Amino acid sequence: MKSRWWTIAIILGLVVVNYVDRSAISFAATDLKAEFGITPGQYGIISSAFSIGYMLFALLSGPLVDRFGSRQVLMVGMVIWAAATALTPFAGGFIGLILLRIVLGAGEAPCFPAATRLASRWLPAQERGKALALIGGVAVSGSLLVGGPILTQLIALTGWKGMFWVLAVAGIVWIVLAYPFLKNSPSEASFVSKEELDYIRSGQLEGEDSGHESTTDWGEILRNRNLWLVGLGYFAWGFMFWAFMYWLPQYLEHEFGLSIKEVGGFSVAPWAAGVVGALLGGILVDRVYKRTQSIRSRFLIIGVALLLAGASIIPILFFPGNLTVALICISAGVGFGFVTGGIWWVASIDAAPSQPGTAAGFADACFALSGIIAPSVMGFIVGRTGTYNGGFIVMTVLCLIGAAAMLFFTKEPERPQVGPEGELAPAQ
Repeated sequence: MKSRWWTIAIILGLVVVNYVDRSAISFAATDLKAEFGITPGQYGIISSAFSIGYMLFALLSGPLVDRFGSRQVLMVGMVIWAAATALTPFAGGFIGLILLRIVLGAGEAPCFPAATRLASRWLPAQERGKALALIGGVAVSGSLLVGGPILTQLIALTGWKGMFWVLAVAGIVWIVLAYPFLKNSPSEASFVSKEELDYIRSGQLEGEDSGHESTTDWGEILRNRNLWLVGLGYFAWGFMFWAFMYWLPQYLEHEFGLSIKEVGGFSVAPWAAGVVGALLGGILVDRVYKRTQSIRSRFLIIGVALLLAGASIIPILFFPGNLTVALICISAGVGFGFVTGGIWWVASIDAAPSQPGTAAGFADACFALSGIIAPSVMGFIVGRTGTYNGGFIVMTVLCLIGAAAMLFFTKEPERPQVGPEGELAPAQ
């Protein structure tokens, strides 16, 4: 395997630990409620607290990644989130859980800005769609796919407290394995051959050959129209994603009377569809870009996927109480949504190739904002109405708004490329 793909493999391992960690609380929700006297509304707030820390530090971690490099920031972040995971059983109650979830979100926030920067430094442009689909799509949906059965079995074997301690140990293991091999750029890695280094550089955009930058140009970020539209679309998809990540086990358990082990089994279907969608999205975005050389084609793919994701949820409203319909519709919605899984990060790189960490942090903060709002909105709706229909309506409407933004308001940016000898090629 080429050195650049070893780097991607290390990041895939990071994402799996990341998402299994953050979703663990949804499978321990019943035990947490019993242990600490948590209400459904409070559970929604606790779930949202993760994204408060995540959003704030996604904005901060982007510039930190660009300034100090991905490797250093990721190592510190992993230590923080492993500690927060280990301390969760000692939270003591509602306020303690909120604080620990904020710290967990802060520790996990550098993951995707760092991963996006590493992809832009380790891969030529024509390989990023596939790689970032693996990182932002397949690894995310795959971790949730295996996470349900793994977490429910861990709870059965070790109890809900033991589950959190095992996950903390997994984070420390990742640090030990990644530390010797994860480098900020291929030029810093002695194990990269000259041939591979030349190949990577030949497909990079202007400003992408360094391991870190000394300054962050927030004006460039905040004036970037496409980046704002990416943020809007990512927020729309994020509402559906976060709502299902935190509330799907509760929905299956309470709406259909499933046991915790049955919930672990039935929750597999949507995330399996997400794996398929992410793979298709990665293949599609690279093939279309290779054929058209159009950056805007990525926005169009996102728009169509969001449109289909939102439409997929609608039948649930007309067939309440039907488990088969619910699983098919939710799986279709998640599957279409995950078609966009890695494209958000490709679009972030395209928007600001000289500041990929900061651009990715901006997009990730928009995604995290939906993570603050979605769990609390779902908790409010369920607490007030006793049903999930209002939440399904909100996620459908947001997906349609996001689709319209991507399809009708994005524009093709001009971006010069760096040729094999370092000269600037004409903008496309």
